[in-house]
Amino acid sequence: MSNFIAPEIKKFVIWDYIVFAGLFLVCASIGVFFAIKERKKKTSKEFLVGGKQMSCGPIAFSLTSSFMSAVTVLGTPSEVYRYGASFVLFFLSYTFVIIFTSELFLPVFYRSDITSTYEYLELRFNKTVRLAATIIYILQTILYTGIVVYAPSLALNQELEDRSFSLTIQKTYPHLVNHLVFFGSTVTGFDLWGSVVATGVVCTFYCTMGGLKAVVWADAFQMVIMVLGFVAVLIRGTILNGGTTNIWEDAYEGSRLNIFE
Repeated sequence: MSNFIAPEIKKFVIWDYIVFAGLFLVCASIGVFFAIKERKKKTSKEFLVGGKQMSCGPIAFSLTSSFMSAVTVLGTPSEVYRYGASFVLFFLSYTFVIIFTSELFLPVFYRSDITSTYEYLELRFNKTVRLAATIIYILQTILYTGIVVYAPSLALNQELEDRSFSLTIQKTYPHLVNHLVFFGSTVTGFDLWGSVVATGVVCTFYCTMGGLKAVVWADAFQMVIMVLGFVAVLIRGTILNGGTTNIWEDAYEGSRLNIFE
């Protein structure tokens, strides 16, 4: 650990704040756009299922974005870094889920001309089953959404490490390096709960204003931004670490390519 060099963590500058605010503004604008564009189509079917007239492109982006929450973006790299590549086994289960859902469930829901799976439960069983499933899903969504909104807000509020303190701890207690929470000024200067509220307000705004079409197109926009971010991080990380060969060698020597261990 004596050769450890603490990385420089840069803070947000004016352009970072402009881009960040721009993302919020675009998402909110999508809701306003569809609220104005679809103002003459005030039916529940138009609002909840987009009139069943949307193409597969934005729907695919939206579904993919729905599975790429902050929990996935922040948690998966940490999971692989600490425990290896066994995370790829999730792709097997996802493959079966996608096939069964698209070939067995969705055709039934589509032909039934319903707006939610809970409506199908009432048609298939009774209203009690529908109500029970709805309550369970609401509770699950409240808990899940809380984590999904809190995670990026915590990342925005993450405090910069005190360099001298961190070096001392890393030399004295090297086994605790991955569990440290350092103190100092925040990366963005955003208040934690202010970020939570802002994220919740913007998302609620464009969802309620524009309905499903706004949600789908906002998700598609966010997915494009995430992919561009992933590519930028991948390219930058590859350059800083001396190329893909060095990265694979380090991962192999660190047992991070092991799937079944």
